[in-house]
Amino acid sequence: MAAILAVHAHPDDIEHLAAGTLAILAARGHAIRIATLTAGECGSASTDLSDTSRIRKAEASAAAALIGAEYRCADLPDLGVYNDDASRRAVTELIRWAAPEIVLAASPADYHPDHEAASQLTRDACFASSVPNYRTGPAAALEAIPHLYFMDPIGGRDREGNRIVADFGADIGGGFALKQAMLSEHVSQAEWVARQHGIADHLGSMEAWSRRRGKDFGVATAEGFRQYKHEPYPKAPLLQRLLGEALVTLPVA
Repeated sequence: MAAILAVHAHPDDIEHLAAGTLAILAARGHAIRIATLTAGECGSASTDLSDTSRIRKAEASAAAALIGAEYRCADLPDLGVYNDDASRRAVTELIRWAAPEIVLAASPADYHPDHEAASQLTRDACFASSVPNYRTGPAAALEAIPHLYFMDPIGGRDREGNRIVADFGADIGGGFALKQAMLSEHVSQAEWVARQHGIADHLGSMEAWSRRRGKDFGVATAEGFRQYKHEPYPKAPLLQRLLGEALVTLPVA
């Protein structure tokens, strides 16, 4: 069985973009860990930073528990994620804590600055995680760099509206109900997403995107991924192998 870590910027990002895949892998006995770099404490107009942080981390923990996953937060500031040394050490410690063979990270191109910085930090922290002299905390350095994959950006496009093409997809039909349940735990975000993004139904928005991604691959619902293969990151298709029959590789023209 493999250990898999999903890392993104805010609570509920992973539920939108990778929870169906995580649910499928968890059901097969793989060890799932979920981490956010921030508590999403700016994501409210009705509670202060401290209360919002507490609420959102509790929601993320409850969502992770639905698939037997552990949740941790790096407690970097919301709207204040930057690719600097202190933040890289914090993310490296998260990766060392999870000791994963596979890391699922935010897309390098996305609409939100925290998402893009989280992607860079996770990429660089995967490299640093196996460097013993790069000291970060109590977790031990890894023996090797994990396999690194990027999730889709929100809406499948970068901030200029250009479409991001996935290398492959996961047919999440077997995990979609749990994906819905996990996002439903983020109760605090219904009001915020309606206010900030003009989306009255964030659960419906997630379902619409999952179905749109599914259409790309000729299935009902899907999540897309790209593998990072630059030196010296692993090139073996480990996630693809673990997905098995849920792997979809030929988008419909």
